[in-house]
Amino acid sequence: MPFVYDFDHKHRIPPMELKDLLGGKGANLAEMTSVLGLPVPHGFTITTEACRVAMAGSWPSSLAGEIDRALNRLQRKMGKRLGDPTDPLLVSVRSGAKFSMPGMMDTVLNLGLNDESVQGLARQTDDERFAYDSYRRFVSMFGRIVLDVPGEAFDELLEQVKEETGASSDAGIPTEALQKLVEQYKAIVVRRTGKAFPQHPSEQLHAAVDAVFRSWNGPRARAYREHERIPHDLGTAVNVQAMVFGNRDDNSGTGVGFTRDPATGAQGEYGDFLVNAQGEDVVAGIRNTEPLSALKKRFPAIHKELLDVFARLEAHYRDMCDTEFTIEQGKLWMLQTRVGKRTGRAALRMAVEMTRDRVIRLSREEAVQRVSGEQLEQMLHPQFAAGGHSVLTRGLGASPGAAVGRAYFSADDAAAAAGRGESVILVRTETSPEDVHGMLASAGVLTTRGGLVSHAAVVARGWGKPAVVGAEKVRISGRSFSVDGTTVSEGDWLSIDGTSGEVVLGRVELSPAEPPHEFQVLLSWADKIRKGRLGVRANADNGPDADNARRFGAEGIGLVRTEHMFLAEDRLPIVRRMILASSPAEEEAALEELLVAQRQDFVEILRAMDGLPVTVRLLDPPLHEFLPDLSELAIKEATTGLSDEEKALLAAAREWHEFNPMLGTRGVRLGVLKPGLYAMQVRALMEAAQARVAAGGRPMVEIMIPLTVTREEMAEARRWVEQAVAEVRSAAGRGRSRTKVLIGTMIETPRAALRADEIAEEAEFFSFGTNDLTQMTFGFSRDDVEGRMMAAYLDKGLLKRNPFEVVDADGVGELVRLGVQRGRATRPDLKVGICGEHGGDPESIAVFARAGLDYVSCSPFRVPVARLAAAQAVLQLDAAATAAPAKRNGAKTAPRKTAARTAAARTTAARKTAARKTAARTSAARKASGAATTAAGRRTGSVARQGAGPDKAVGPRKATGPRKAAAGKAPARRGAARR
Repeated sequence: MPFVYDFDHKHRIPPMELKDLLGGKGANLAEMTSVLGLPVPHGFTITTEACRVAMAGSWPSSLAGEIDRALNRLQRKMGKRLGDPTDPLLVSVRSGAKFSMPGMMDTVLNLGLNDESVQGLARQTDDERFAYDSYRRFVSMFGRIVLDVPGEAFDELLEQVKEETGASSDAGIPTEALQKLVEQYKAIVVRRTGKAFPQHPSEQLHAAVDAVFRSWNGPRARAYREHERIPHDLGTAVNVQAMVFGNRDDNSGTGVGFTRDPATGAQGEYGDFLVNAQGEDVVAGIRNTEPLSALKKRFPAIHKELLDVFARLEAHYRDMCDTEFTIEQGKLWMLQTRVGKRTGRAALRMAVEMTRDRVIRLSREEAVQRVSGEQLEQMLHPQFAAGGHSVLTRGLGASPGAAVGRAYFSADDAAAAAGRGESVILVRTETSPEDVHGMLASAGVLTTRGGLVSHAAVVARGWGKPAVVGAEKVRISGRSFSVDGTTVSEGDWLSIDGTSGEVVLGRVELSPAEPPHEFQVLLSWADKIRKGRLGVRANADNGPDADNARRFGAEGIGLVRTEHMFLAEDRLPIVRRMILASSPAEEEAALEELLVAQRQDFVEILRAMDGLPVTVRLLDPPLHEFLPDLSELAIKEATTGLSDEEKALLAAAREWHEFNPMLGTRGVRLGVLKPGLYAMQVRALMEAAQARVAAGGRPMVEIMIPLTVTREEMAEARRWVEQAVAEVRSAAGRGRSRTKVLIGTMIETPRAALRADEIAEEAEFFSFGTNDLTQMTFGFSRDDVEGRMMAAYLDKGLLKRNPFEVVDADGVGELVRLGVQRGRATRPDLKVGICGEHGGDPESIAVFARAGLDYVSCSPFRVPVARLAAAQAVLQLDAAATAAPAKRNGAKTAPRKTAARTAAARTTAARKTAARKTAARTSAARKASGAATTAAGRRTGSVARQGAGPDKAVGPRKATGPRKAAAGKAPARRGAARR
């Protein structure tokens, strides 16, 4: 396969579908050239594969020759030769990765100029000033990007020359001064590199291509990819394109245009342009731009042609497009297009409106896939709570939302302050790719220059950070700025509104934003897509959290952490009394006090989630977490001495101290040592459920045993739970409505996932705790690893993702898949979910959908994101099924069933497997484990199962199928396969 393709190469499939090979920019340039026939300067693309090979060691052996041959073809098409001293061809060398990375990699313009060809360019254009302006730009850009000369060395000279000549902008510098500046620039190169500026065009081209390859692994590009979760091994394509010049004269210009407003989603032209300028001038924010609408007055014919191009592009791509264009002496050239980045508000508006657009005709499924979780989350960004504040100045609202923070004037200082826990507003004249780490760390961005498509605006919008740009009255001096006599110093509080462009001195109170109408419209479409396929629950530990979860659309609670209820200031002393109890009576008294407190907590949660399932995890952490720090008590004992209570606490802390508590006495293991603790929690929960029933509620209770690793553990814990449930029901008396209850477990260890078939005999549901499962699978201690080594591992490519942010699909994800498969082989109607932090991450949700989970559970404020991501995951599964390859004999395969099956769709094969397995068991294992002391026929207090009538408890379990034969020999097991 070649490493180089011309823009007009006839590909077998539409070039826009070849972004893996040609990069986004190259694919779209080829599409505009060969499919749409737009006015695009000729050029060629060096593929991403060439970059990957180069990054692995050295250039492919054939690459230099392919570039030279492509250059010869380009020269024939243009009728010019690179470096020709009479009529030179000049080219741009631009990066172009598969995914858009605005400003993160390098570009070289005006390549091909040297001491001879600059004279030819002057004669060709009859404009000596233009020729030397282009040359000084090239020397500066090539010096910085290819030769690693610090940009400040060139910038200082440029500002000095502007001051000496009285020029207000680059365009005002006279010819003689530009000639002198070129010589000074070349002298800087000699001083910094020890070599003369390269004069041979071929040498310039190869060096520029190599520099663009290298920029793929530059610090700012890597930081951007890590934030955007773009893989580091994709590589970038390089586009070599004939130059057209927007800086020829005042009948020339350059601009960036969007087919719709990327901030609001409103239909119509949007963007900036500059007269007598090159493209980098627009996005760098060096000169304040004019709005695209002003183009109509200055270049009316070009304006009409550009709008026609916009309409064609939007119809072709069926989306909002971002374009770059140049006007060279009255002729329009299109330099680039791509599907444009947009704010969350704009993404929602466009997605919904395009379903009604007669040209685009977006389906609802396509609309759901157009919005990312991050864009949806932007709708929850805060705004200024009220008006009436004193506005210091105004700029352009470039990225919506409001932010409050302390002012810092460099990216390094901003990042350092954020690392100390401060909220930061980064204040810059204009941002550049070198500021990315500071922008990432900041709550908001303020710049004095730049337009709505400047670097600061584009990057901030992409990341959902509030930004105000082009605040011209702001005068920065060192570590402070002034506006009309008011000085703001480093560390002073600032508030900015990225919608209105307001800048306020001091702290303005913020209030949550009201999501637009399209927010609920799109989520309603998402809910219909995923209905019956992948549910979304929330993790909540109290009534207010549960209320929020339901407000955001949660379909139940997937995790109630009961230990959080113990840590309240009024409850911790009770827990400690239970731990310190010297007799069973003292322990029981303390447990009774805790029962009263927990019961009320459960009432509030069940009220908020009335009619929806609530999964309550029994106590998980080790008891030492409820005791004072051992080292602090020991120090006090050795210095000032301890009170009697403190001595008792120290003794208990020593007794319960563990060297590795994560792997110690916690979860079900704690219940084995203190079964009364779990019994108390179940009683509190069931009494709360009874109270809700009495109040007319419909509680749905699921009790989760944490950290079980064997069938025997699960059976023992189930016995405690059923006894406690039976006691509450017995105390309630006959005739009282019996709440549905499921008993299940949290799968947190590799062994539990691998032996899920056995555990499923005693568990009616699984919930994967992927936080601990990740720690145990990798052997990582999260608290230690994330702070100490994770950044280095990601930077070196030893891990593609932080596995605590995005689930490890190949390791942890495989354990989840095996756990689901094996659990359902025993119990086909097994309900399975996930309640770790991964439950709110879109990439992880896609992994869980493929594994066949019934639901994901996440924090309340991530529920809307999870609803959207779950629908997108279902659509991905359906698309994969539809695109299943034909069988080897040529016959087409039927679409594969989705992995996100509902309980009703479990296969007959799985049921038969379950029946065979269960029939093969004997009662010996149960007796040996001590897990069950009563036979099924004696379980009159058995817990009602999901699906039974609301007023019926499941009676004695009956053997069915193959189990019937074994029923006379051993008690029926709970894992019966039901037909």
